[in-house]
Amino acid sequence: MPPFLLIILLAGFPALATDMYLPALPMLQKMWGLSLAQVNFSLVIFFITFSFFLLVYGPLADRFGRKPVLYIGLVIFITGSIFCALSQSITQLVIARFLQGCGAASASSLSLTLSKDLYQGDKQKKVMAYIGVIVPLVPMIAPMLGSWVIEHLSWRIIFFSHVTLAVISFFGVLSLKEPSIQKTHGGIGAVLRRYCVLFRNHPYRNLTLVFSITPLCFYSFLAASGSIYMHDYGLSSQFFGLLFGFNAIGLMSGSFSCARLSSHYSSIQILNWSLLGMFISGIVMLLWHPTAWIFAFSMFGVSYFMGMSRPLCNHMVLEQVKTDIGAASSLLTFASFIWGSIGMQVVSFVPDAKIILIGCMALIGSILPWFVLKRSSRLSSH
Repeated sequence: MPPFLLIILLAGFPALATDMYLPALPMLQKMWGLSLAQVNFSLVIFFITFSFFLLVYGPLADRFGRKPVLYIGLVIFITGSIFCALSQSITQLVIARFLQGCGAASASSLSLTLSKDLYQGDKQKKVMAYIGVIVPLVPMIAPMLGSWVIEHLSWRIIFFSHVTLAVISFFGVLSLKEPSIQKTHGGIGAVLRRYCVLFRNHPYRNLTLVFSITPLCFYSFLAASGSIYMHDYGLSSQFFGLLFGFNAIGLMSGSFSCARLSSHYSSIQILNWSLLGMFISGIVMLLWHPTAWIFAFSMFGVSYFMGMSRPLCNHMVLEQVKTDIGAASSLLTFASFIWGSIGMQVVSFVPDAKIILIGCMALIGSILPWFVLKRSSRLSSH
């Protein structure tokens, strides 16, 4: 399997494990007599667990190599997916999703790490951008496929499909040549202490903290999208899948635009344009969302400009480190998912103001990075 294809498969795991499952949330809520917050906890627990284990897999990959860590993570993910498919209650499903998150973290962490291991400079920037074009195909297709599976088969088949793709990825890792890296030394304690080195790297630390806030609104949208479209606007699960895919097209188009623009404009220019676009889209969402289509168009704008910014944000952050690439990649993804988990739970607890909250998060995710970019520009000019 070509390394580029393997990276795409690994990067798609979190989106697949989340988005294909979204159409089942309202059904499980009704079937098991749950509140929105209760059923969403099976979604949130995945992100929390996933985020924590990102911090584990990255340093382990720097210590023992990329392939052994991927083998372990994929086996755990496969096991968790099987238990998800066999769950008979929300408690069992939450435990199984915990396992899924443990395993999926290895795939997501190592996909970003491998992109830096195997590609350098402008090639790496373009690879990240084109991965950003292809990876959103997963959330675009996943809810539609999940809706079809629920209607014609069973929601349990969703998780068996996760098993299939994880097995394919496992065989892809078998064919991968272990990248030549400078491995760290010592036991687990020494491995984890590499994060102290990263925290002393002020440019890396500051950019990670700020840029990880940018996708906050999108993760909140993930948790609330089923309730917004199917409960609030009264749409069918199939129509929900189409509108969710419409937003995924926004992410994909934004990443594609980034790949094209990066050949002609500086990263700072593109980031400024994308953050301004996110801000304007968030304002529109706050002030005007009377129908599902109008909300979808404003969310499309947020998704498009976020897709434009993410490859450059990731590239800019990772350019601040020369060693501990696995740990740096893990910490960057961890910060994004922790913020995302917080946003997901917030919209669950305030069901009557979901769209308002998502719009506010779009504003926060655009204003704070913009101020940091402006401050960095002023400092570099002196």
